[in-house]
Amino acid sequence: MSQTLHLAEQLISRASATPDDAGCQALLIARLEPLGFKCETIISGPAHFRVTNLWAKFEGFMPLAQSAPVHIAINSIANFADSETRVKTLVFAGHTDVVPTGPLEQWHSHPFTPSHRAGKLYGRGAADMKTSIAAMVVAVEEFLEANPEPALSMAFLITSDEEGPGLDGTVVVCQQLQARGEVLDYCIVGEPTSVDTLGDMIKNGRRGTLSGKLTVKGVQGHIAYPHLAKNPIHLFAPALAELVATQWDAGNAFFPATSWQVSNIHAGTGASNVIPGELVVDFNFRFCTESTPESLQQRLLSILDKHPFEYGLKWTLGGLPFLTTPGTLVEAVRAAILAETGVQTELSTTGGTSDGRFIAKICPQVIELGPLNASIHQINEWVEVSSIDPLKNIYKGVLERLAAP
Repeated sequence: MSQTLHLAEQLISRASATPDDAGCQALLIARLEPLGFKCETIISGPAHFRVTNLWAKFEGFMPLAQSAPVHIAINSIANFADSETRVKTLVFAGHTDVVPTGPLEQWHSHPFTPSHRAGKLYGRGAADMKTSIAAMVVAVEEFLEANPEPALSMAFLITSDEEGPGLDGTVVVCQQLQARGEVLDYCIVGEPTSVDTLGDMIKNGRRGTLSGKLTVKGVQGHIAYPHLAKNPIHLFAPALAELVATQWDAGNAFFPATSWQVSNIHAGTGASNVIPGELVVDFNFRFCTESTPESLQQRLLSILDKHPFEYGLKWTLGGLPFLTTPGTLVEAVRAAILAETGVQTELSTTGGTSDGRFIAKICPQVIELGPLNASIHQINEWVEVSSIDPLKNIYKGVLERLAAP
C-alpha cells in the first residue's frame, strides 16, 4: 500500500471531532521525531474545550558557500543571522479535527472506518484535511531521505481547533512563535482547494470576515393601535434597502468586491396581533484588501445614523484578509503542480476563512493547496485514491524547488 494512503487511513480512523485530536498528533510525532524534528505539544483552552496543537521544526543546513565567515565579528552575528543568507523556513499547516459526522445511518460506511468504493477513500476528514496532512508528512520523509542536509528548514503547525471556534488553535501557536522571534518564510495550508482535478486551483489569499448584531429599538403594542407603538421593522426597512444597495468597494485584481449580507432577521412575539418591541439583525461583511474593518464600520454607522431609530450594535472581527502575490512560493507551487499533473493552476481568493489568516500575520507568503473540495463537510466525505500520491509528490516538488540553490 502507498505510505501516504496508509497514513491517511490511520488518521481517518481516529474520531477527532473538534477539539479532540484523538491521538492524531501523537501519530505524526512518531513519524517526525525520527527524522530530526523537534516536536512541541501546546495545550490551550478551558477544561471543557482542551485544544491540542503541534509545532514541529526541522532545522535546515546552511550551504558551505553561504555560511558565516570565520572572522565575523561577535557584534555582527545578530545582523548576519537576519541577513538573506539564513536558511529559509517552509511551514506545512493543517488541522486534525473534523466536523461532526451527522446522522450515522446516512453514511454508507462508518465515518471513522476508512472505506474504499469505486476508486474513492471514504471517511470523515478524508478531504478536509487528513489526506493533506498524510501527504505532507510522507513528502517530507521522502525529501529528507534524498536530501539529508537540505538548505531549507521545515516545520509543521497542526491544530485540533480549526473547525471549531478557532480561539485556542493556530492563533495561539502563532502568538507564541511571534513572541519567540521565530522567522517563517513560506507556508502551505493543506485545505482542499482543487475544484475539478487535483491542482487546478490554489488559494493565494482569503477575504476578511466582519460580523455585526444590530438591535433596532421600537415600542411594542397592539397591531390595531399602531399610533401607540413603534414598529422597528418598518423603521429599519429604508436603512436595509440602502445597505443592500451600497457598493462597499470595487475589489481588485485578486479579490472580488466586498459583500454585505444579512444572515438572520428576528422580531415579534409569535402572535399575529402584536407589534414587536425590537428587531435583531445579524449580518456579515466578507471584505477584501480594499477595505478595512474600521472603514466598513464607519460607513455602515453613517447609513444607520441617517435614519430615525434607536439602535445598539455589537461587532465581531473574525479575521483580516490576506494575500500572497505571485513570487517564490506561488511559482514553486505552480511548477510542482505542472510537473506532476500537467495542470496550469488558477490563483483564487474565494471561499470562506481558514487558519491562513492567522499565519499570514507572521509569515509573508501563505498559500492553500489540497485535494478536491467536492465532498467536504458532507455525509460520505471522500477523496480520490488516485490523487493521494500525486498530492504528496506536489508537496515534495515544492520542497525540492525551495531548497534548490
